[in-house]
Amino acid sequence: MTDLKLPAAIWAKGILFLLLGGVASLLLLLQHPELRTALLLGIAVWAFCRFYYFAFYVIEHYVDPQFRFAGLFDFARYAWRQARQPKQDEPRDPP
Repeated sequence: MTDLKLPAAIWAKGILFLLLGGVASLLLLLQHPELRTALLLGIAVWAFCRFYYFAFYVIEHYVDPQFRFAGLFDFARYAWRQARQPKQDEPRDPP
């Protein structure tokens, strides 16, 4: 799969994601028209947006400026490798 470079296609993709999220949210709220459902949906959307920001902006600008992520799977691999590496400020066991 190649990178999407045509500006009109990029805009169309973004608008389709917005419509998909809006329709899914509307259908969920129509199925369960409760304030609690609306609040939980809003919190879930906000939390996932913040995680996306964390994964692509915070890590790149504040934690590891050398690494560039192409997607969430790349971020997951990066996070998995970082969790398995010994921390530099932690003492290592002698051989």
